[in-house]
Amino acid sequence: MRVLVVSCSPRKNGNTELLLEEAVKGAADAGADVEFVRLRKFKILPCMECLSCHKDGKCVIEDDMQMFYPKLIDMEAIILGSPMFFMGIPAQGKAFIDRCQPFWAIKYLLKREFIPKERIPRRGAFISVGGTKLAHLFDGATRVVKSFFKVIEVEYHDELLFKGVDDKGQILKHPQALKLSYELGARIAKTSQKP
Repeated sequence: MRVLVVSCSPRKNGNTELLLEEAVKGAADAGADVEFVRLRKFKILPCMECLSCHKDGKCVIEDDMQMFYPKLIDMEAIILGSPMFFMGIPAQGKAFIDRCQPFWAIKYLLKREFIPKERIPRRGAFISVGGTKLAHLFDGATRVVKSFFKVIEVEYHDELLFKGVDDKGQILKHPQALKLSYELGARIAKTSQKP
């Protein structure tokens, strides 16, 4: 059982990563093989909309994203974590998501299967923190994540969204945040296990 945990945060050891580290522990304790990647450590260029992937389902940009394509196919579950930047996902995460256009092309244009039917549904969760307390703070980001998950054959299964968290480490003052994130990781691992 493989769980891919992806941090979209540009900030080292920030609130997003503190939460994701707990989710990693929860998934691992539930028996999953967990890989935790921090996108800020990789070179991922934005999609150039060259449409090359529409021909064969392959991206022609040679950068670190190439190593993520097989990971996104092989995993059984994904946990995506992100802070809010201008009511959305920061550039690191958006570039990662946009570069999944080849999966969209394979699925909708080329009409090819890239995840065997017996491995669907795979499950995913979104963990996010934002500095403001606006009612619609996470609306844009959750729509993007749900769309991303749908393209890569992942069911949007769970979420943890924390408003009013901005300063580095501030999430540690939230009475239940780390516990909730640990439990989310465990849930994703358990519900993604095939009989």
